[in-house]
Amino acid sequence: MIHTYLGETIRFEIKYKNRTSIGITIDSYGNVEVQVPKGTPDEKVLQLLEGKWDLIQQKIKEMKDRLLGPQKKVYEYGESFLYLGNTYPIQIFQDSSITQEHVVFKDEKLHIYVKQLDTEKIKQALKRFYYQECKAIVAKSLSSYQSNFKTKPRSFRITDSKTTWGTCDSIQQLTFNWRLAMAPREVIDYVVVHEMCHIVHLNHDRSFWRLVGKIMPDYKEKETWLTLSSWKMTV
Repeated sequence: MIHTYLGETIRFEIKYKNRTSIGITIDSYGNVEVQVPKGTPDEKVLQLLEGKWDLIQQKIKEMKDRLLGPQKKVYEYGESFLYLGNTYPIQIFQDSSITQEHVVFKDEKLHIYVKQLDTEKIKQALKRFYYQECKAIVAKSLSSYQSNFKTKPRSFRITDSKTTWGTCDSIQQLTFNWRLAMAPREVIDYVVVHEMCHIVHLNHDRSFWRLVGKIMPDYKEKETWLTLSSWKMTV
């Protein structure tokens, strides 16, 4: 079916099932499916869609953007970057008197201070900001969740990994990807808990996942966020 509302049009499929409520799902390609109890009139389905219209449009866009993959950044005023799960525009300031390029988050913007308006300098300032933020947030999270474990990690560090969000080696040293600073705090907490659980169970066996679930029952939601959003966690 096709429905137009507030100047926007979406295509969706209705599936009648033995259920008591109406549910809406959007797959990884942005296709919308509405599951409804048998006998539900189309008017009621359309009312539900209109009531969730903004959210549906947002999810469709997210899925379609994900299929396109990361877009090349131009590092100009107004371009947006993720920080702690939200998207914020950058504002660039040239100041030849500063000792080092840096970023300050204020007024819902990422303020970037550089000596010269150079793309690489702007990019490195952003990376440094995310690295420092990730290190501080991970340190706080490790401290917060330590009461769940008898053993403390030997140390932790922030790395530039292309394949992992975190690791735990055989001598209980932890590493975390600096790009985690782009994720919501609760998602960062999940990655921290995940790696701390590896101090107890090095493999991803049932005992490992039981421990993760005991400490963070909704961990699968955090995994889903990373799966759906990792493509845009880039500088």
